[in-house]
Amino acid sequence: MGLEYIYAALLLHETSQEITEDSITKVVQATGANPDKAMVKATAENLKDLDIEEVLKSAVAAPAQAQAAEAGEKKEEKKEESEEDKEKKEEEAAEGLGSLFG
Repeated sequence: MGLEYIYAALLLHETSQEITEDSITKVVQATGANPDKAMVKATAENLKDLDIEEVLKSAVAAPAQAQAAEAGEKKEEKKEESEEDKEKKEEEAAEGLGSLFG
């Protein structure tokens, strides 16, 4: 799947080591896997100009923002439902009173 190359790059980043084809290859080999040279090259090339720290910060913030948005939506749904419930109860009460006089 290729996640081992990303994990290798993250490990190298976390330990403040340079992310190169050679370093990624060594990390993947240390796991007992046989690295695919094309995947190693693609990973190193794609991460060359990427600010990994910034990507990690935005990845951590995104789920928190999504959860906050979901919570807001749920509150709005509850308000709408409760208003509809109130209207139904009022209508039912009015119908009940109408049967007493009608």
